[in-house]
Amino acid sequence: MKATLSFLLIFSFVVSYAQKVTITKDSRQIKGGDAQGYATELTGSSDAVSQALNKFLKDYGKTRSSAGIITITSPVLGGTTYEKNAAYAVVKGDAMKATAWIGLSPSEWPDNNIDVLVDRIKDMIYQFGVKFYRDQIQQEIDQTQQAIDATDRKLQRLMGQNKDLNTKLLSNEQEKIRLEKSLDDNKNEHVILLQKIEANKNSQDSVTNAIVQIRKVLDAQKERQQKVN
Repeated sequence: MKATLSFLLIFSFVVSYAQKVTITKDSRQIKGGDAQGYATELTGSSDAVSQALNKFLKDYGKTRSSAGIITITSPVLGGTTYEKNAAYAVVKGDAMKATAWIGLSPSEWPDNNIDVLVDRIKDMIYQFGVKFYRDQIQQEIDQTQQAIDATDRKLQRLMGQNKDLNTKLLSNEQEKIRLEKSLDDNKNEHVILLQKIEANKNSQDSVTNAIVQIRKVLDAQKERQQKVN
């Protein structure tokens, strides 16, 4: 439990800054030609970003992946569905950072204003970046809440043990009056129970302090989630 608390506190210090989504206009080589679009660099592994982007794009058309390129057929751009066209998405990066890109191949859109359509992708990639970070933070919040729940359960167990120990102590004190002939043995047990009660109290104090610290981590994560823009 102490190890879990230490990890959460250290992790909170590392990622306490507000994550901001920035986008840049960028092009990619798609089917031998330059495709125009927008990209955003995200803190996260390329696998995590790729999985999140695939899931995100399902709301914008039919997706399929091949050779590192996600093809979105019948894409929805600015609320309009383009049945006979396609958009593309690519994720490149490593275990720490990844760049997600979404764009269009101008040669495939001869009857449309490509600049207007690419601008619609600008909002799409931004919304993806915001959702990616918010989902990441939500996972952290869920993990922290699980830690709080676990420490709460630990505290309840300790409080139950404390009640049991106090009940035994009362019984022991009554037995002490009745069994004067066994006074020496009774005194030894009495001391042991008092020690256990003190140890239990110390454990309660430790767990209570842990809950306070973890709640601070939870509050910081929720505040950081609200700052994502």
